Amino acid sequence: MEIFSFHLAPSGIAATLGALARPPHARTTSGLLHAECLVPMTLGRPIALPTRYHPRQLAMFARWERETALDEFLAGSKLGRVLAAGWHVRMEFLRRWGHISELAGLPARALEHDERLPVVAVTLARLKLTQAFRFIRWGKPVEEQVRDDPATTIALAAMRPLGTLSTFSIWRSQRALADMVQGRSEGPLAKRHVNAMRERDRKDFHHEFTTMRFRPLSEHGAWQGQSRFLP
Repeated sequence: MEIFSFHLAPSGIAATLGALARPPHARTTSGLLHAECLVPMTLGRPIALPTRYHPRQLAMFARWERETALDEFLAGSKLGRVLAAGWHVRMEFLRRWGHISELAGLPARALEHDERLPVVAVTLARLKLTQAFRFIRWGKPVEEQVRDDPATTIALAAMRPLGTLSTFSIWRSQRALADMVQGRSEGPLAKRHVNAMRERDRKDFHHEFTTMRFRPLSEHGAWQGQSRFLP
């Protein structure tokens, strides 16, 4: 069965730079369909603040033909062993909105998912550099909204120069995620995501953008002293 994975690991600057420059590829990694290597970022911190960025850590989002290919990568490659020392979640694709060329084969909807069950949300975007200031203005308030939502067990952003951005979050239920996206949450932050999406529809921030939902299958390892993020 095809699966996806999202990884977080302490890596050191050299390993992070190596992964950014030479990410694993389908031609060199058996069973890998696509991978994005990224530098983790703390949601909500100012863009110019150095502590927003964590170059001694590494995030990777990947699509695999089969789960055994992921196991072989983690055990049998230098980068895989770096990532194996951290934490990752294995996921089954549910649905997507938007489009990224490298994931063009994904259907808009693959599976139904009970709204009471946990869900993983991943976004992936290729930013128009000319729209960077607009994106920061509208995106940072949404970061704070997601970061502070009690329905998330982990939420972070990640980036790769120049212009690739991602977010990753685990939600206690699909209903809670939908409430945030559609502005049904309570409190002064409730409409931030809705307003940002309206602004994106008015004038797009990105060359390409997709937001995806996944059913979590299992989690492995530990991240920053915690080993259980799945509700």
